[in-house]
Amino acid sequence: MLDQLLGFIAVVAWLWFVLVVVLITVRAYQKTGIIGAFRALGSFRVLLALLIAIGLSLLSASLVFIEPQEVGVVISVISPNGYREQPLRSGLRVIVPLAERVVKYPIYWQTYTMSTEPMEGSKLGNDTIAARTSDGQSVYIDSSIIYRIDPNEVIRIHTDLQNRYVEDYIRPVMRGIIRTEVSQFTADEVNSSKRKNLEANLEELLRETLSEKGFVLDRFLLRNIAFSTPYASAIEQKQVAEQERIQREYQAEQIRKLAEGERDRQKIEAEGRAAAIEREAQAQATAIVLKAQAEAQALRLIDEALKQNQSLLLYRYIEKLAPNIRVMLVPNNVPYILPLPDITGETGISGAQGTITPTLTIPGEITGTINILPVLTATPAAPSATATPTPVP
Repeated sequence: MLDQLLGFIAVVAWLWFVLVVVLITVRAYQKTGIIGAFRALGSFRVLLALLIAIGLSLLSASLVFIEPQEVGVVISVISPNGYREQPLRSGLRVIVPLAERVVKYPIYWQTYTMSTEPMEGSKLGNDTIAARTSDGQSVYIDSSIIYRIDPNEVIRIHTDLQNRYVEDYIRPVMRGIIRTEVSQFTADEVNSSKRKNLEANLEELLRETLSEKGFVLDRFLLRNIAFSTPYASAIEQKQVAEQERIQREYQAEQIRKLAEGERDRQKIEAEGRAAAIEREAQAQATAIVLKAQAEAQALRLIDEALKQNQSLLLYRYIEKLAPNIRVMLVPNNVPYILPLPDITGETGISGAQGTITPTLTIPGEITGTINILPVLTATPAAPSATATPTPVP
């Protein structure tokens, strides 16, 4: 930068001046002694070197470069208040050499952290904030704030705090506000969803308090909340019991779902079996109806056939008889099973036994001879009689 370059040149100029003075003094001492050496100090070359060094030094002191992330406060002996009313913004600025100087302050975002971890906070060691809740429980809070200096308020910060603003203002304000606000909550509230409310309240309070001194708060971070060992153990046991209860409820819910699934499966299977039985019953009923209709149709056809030919019934009866039957015996007091309205021929009966040899003629169908031998019963006057069947040719 230009101011740094001018400062370096001024230093070189002073070194050059010293070298010139030494050389001139040594030469004069060698020629004229001590008196000549003192006279040589007032020579033109020495005065020229001195003027050059002083000029470069004054020029370097009058130019100040302010970085973009900085702002400068001008301390001036020629100003009524001892400082300029307006701070210096970024860029190359001119001040009165020897009468004014510049104190620079950062305006970028800074973070201040107080933590339990020794190497994590802004200060070495355990720097957590110990607070007490409304129900008397001790809590230990790790927190951070992100802030910066308001460029328009840097004059006030310099006059009130100088570069001690972190230790003399930021840190005490954080500790006091956090402790006061934590005391408005119980330990259970701090450890529950109301932690967000606590963090929001702290951020709002810190924003208002810091702005009163010329600081801008970007964000407050509630990093961690730790409890005393007995209370932490009680909370852990409570959480374990709660997790076990949730696990049991989950298992019960799974069992209930399995039972509902089994019940639904059995219901579906029962409905399926009922539907199958219903379909089978409907099929059987349909089959019975069709069978009855078929039998009715067959009976109607038989009835029509019998109306046209009554001998067909006798034919069907004979057809159903076993083919090896040659003789059929019936009691004498039972009428003949076969209706013989159309039987023609001679019938001979002799004595106590006889032979009936009727001739059966079925028009249009079969012509044959049926030998029927009735069983003759015995009378009191004579011994029992038997009927001798006549072989059928």
